[in-house]
Amino acid sequence: MLPLQSNLVARRLIASALPSLPPAPLPSRREVHLWYIVPNEIKDASLFQEYMEILSPCEKEHVLSMKGELHKKCALLSRVLVRTTLSRYTDCKISPRSFKFMKNRFGKPEIVWEHNKFGLLPSLQFNISHTSSLVACGITVDAPIGIDIEEKQRRPVTNILSLARRYFSPNEVQYLNSFVDPEIQKIEFLKLWTLKEAYVKALGKGFSGSPFKDFTIRFERSKDLLLTSEKSKIGELRIAIETVSDPESVATNWRFALVELHGSHFAAICIERDEEAPAIEQELLKLKVWKTLPFVEDECVSDTDAVTNICGLS
Repeated sequence: MLPLQSNLVARRLIASALPSLPPAPLPSRREVHLWYIVPNEIKDASLFQEYMEILSPCEKEHVLSMKGELHKKCALLSRVLVRTTLSRYTDCKISPRSFKFMKNRFGKPEIVWEHNKFGLLPSLQFNISHTSSLVACGITVDAPIGIDIEEKQRRPVTNILSLARRYFSPNEVQYLNSFVDPEIQKIEFLKLWTLKEAYVKALGKGFSGSPFKDFTIRFERSKDLLLTSEKSKIGELRIAIETVSDPESVATNWRFALVELHGSHFAAICIERDEEAPAIEQELLKLKVWKTLPFVEDECVSDTDAVTNICGLS
């Protein structure tokens, strides 16, 4: 791990050296890499200036247009995290500032590849999510991905059940209503919200293109996992989706994982299923997680207390 440098020249040397040691390309469609930044841990104003130089003119304009320093900071770190993380998976054939992006009709950003210029590159997919206290980027190869993070201590502005009746399916409202303890009810609400966000982002539609009321998230026991998994009962849970219009129709082409991240956030991941993989591999994801301060330090936290599996991980 590299210590934070106060000297601007030293930091530029770090920045130029970082691309020589990118992580290896993702080995399979059932693996996700997740990188995250804790904004409150970054205090160095000169580092923010370095980050601004990575952004496109439009991105700079967007960051500077945000009201409030915290919003500016999170908007900046979101774009920097995407650009630096993607660069790692191209063997640094593409520098962070060279990436170009487009948005689909629902606003989901996608990479604009220039294959003739950079040669054969991995088919990277990414998704970004942030709160005021954490910024995260998920990466896969070939498989569409959606991620969402929510603060565990987030306090909804209204009654949980009132909010659920407005946005969730009747079955989800019934599920939440089964919890007497309001604190548990809030936690379960946040889990559902995070998973639903990840799903619609993986679809590439977002909330506007796929309203939350149109589908139900269910936590189920998987017979396959009960037979093959030696892990705790947490690992035996799987996450399923059914449409409200046809409850018997379960969406089987998406896989989910739900983790507690950094001891303070729920992180939900949704990726497209690899139908050619064995049954157990179709159920569970592999996840590698890094805490990062781009150009300064990276720490793999996959097997630490910073990542706790709730369900969906192998």
